[in-house]
Amino acid sequence: MPGPFSVPGTNAVVTGAAGGIGRAVAARLLADGAAHVVIADRDADRARAAAGGLGPRASWEAFDVADEQAVAAAVDRVWDRAGPVDLWCSNAGVGAGEGLGDDADWDLSWRVHVMAHVYAARALFPRMAGRGGHFMVTASAAGLLTNLDTAPYTVTKHGAVALAEWLAIRHADDGIGVSCLCPQGVNTAMTAGDGASASTRLGGEYLEPEDVAQAVAAALRDGRFLILPHPEAADYELRRAQDRDRWLKGMRKAWAKLKGA
Repeated sequence: MPGPFSVPGTNAVVTGAAGGIGRAVAARLLADGAAHVVIADRDADRARAAAGGLGPRASWEAFDVADEQAVAAAVDRVWDRAGPVDLWCSNAGVGAGEGLGDDADWDLSWRVHVMAHVYAARALFPRMAGRGGHFMVTASAAGLLTNLDTAPYTVTKHGAVALAEWLAIRHADDGIGVSCLCPQGVNTAMTAGDGASASTRLGGEYLEPEDVAQAVAAALRDGRFLILPHPEAADYELRRAQDRDRWLKGMRKAWAKLKGA
């Protein structure tokens, strides 16, 4: 059965790592002694620049996490060049669709927030089985609770949490550890435009990406599945589960307050 994951001497891949949470996690892994970290992003120029800023133990890959063939090819390249992947941080995300959004918003959110993790697991888990490894899914506190601004984001992040749980159950006997990162508000490019009425503000003060990376490092050391950089999210989830009607009533009040902000 998988337990704590030890970073020193390992090979890691972090997707969506040209900036924000992904870059901070990559930097923390290197600081904690990872032998090699691949900065993966769809934007080749940004991936190259990020890797260059992280030193000689970082390299880069450019591919679309929502393209299964591209993901499989990237896994092959990394495995051949740097050796077996010990840790894959499936971190890429998008913010698409206000309200109910349109079909394009739902399609993009589904492919990046759910299918990207499926594609990575399909490529990696047969190779990790027996030798061990760890797979981290970046979801969101919206996947445990609700982001009132956007249905495509909330629903697909719920899907990401469910998938991470499924993988953790089904593949523990293969020696593969799985964790799920669920932050609330974080100061990244995705949240740069959040105003006072953004529903993410309901979670309180935004963290810095480095704070999230610290929470990831601690959870890997401890072997914990659920990574909550904002610990209060656990209390919110508990209240939601204990009395769903009360939770919905409270969220309706919060939404009315936000609209008046």
